[in-house]
Amino acid sequence: MKARMENPAVVIPDAMTGIVGVLQAARQGGVPEETLELVHLRVSQINGCSYCVDAGLTSARKAGVSDERLFAVAAWREAPYFSDAERAALTLAEASTRLADRPDPVPDEVWDEAADHYDERQLAGLILWIGVTNFFNRLNAVTRQVAGTANWG
Repeated sequence: MKARMENPAVVIPDAMTGIVGVLQAARQGGVPEETLELVHLRVSQINGCSYCVDAGLTSARKAGVSDERLFAVAAWREAPYFSDAERAALTLAEASTRLADRPDPVPDEVWDEAADHYDERQLAGLILWIGVTNFFNRLNAVTRQVAGTANWG
């Protein structure tokens, strides 16, 4: 397999600087690192970004996410390994990623559940994290970045 081109954010380094800045800001929201990593992995699975799934597994392990949780995140609704707060974050991540799947992409029920577990600053960090993950997924999918070749981001 071969990428069509380098990731556009590598080709234009000022773009990567901005993206990394948003990621760093999102981490300042106070959402646990393990939760952010699970969200990144789930969003990347939904979008079919093998590059981000691969890189996300490595990053999640470094953050302390157990293998059983990593293996189960694709079926998190049926798995006992996730807290109520993580479930709320994953639900919000899925709804925010699948915007075209329903007339009300993020129903009040989804938002309210997330807001029950996260304050405004945490929600801001979580939403930024979801958005940047979706952005990276799109950059990587369009340019067909190859899983296992992570060297940035």
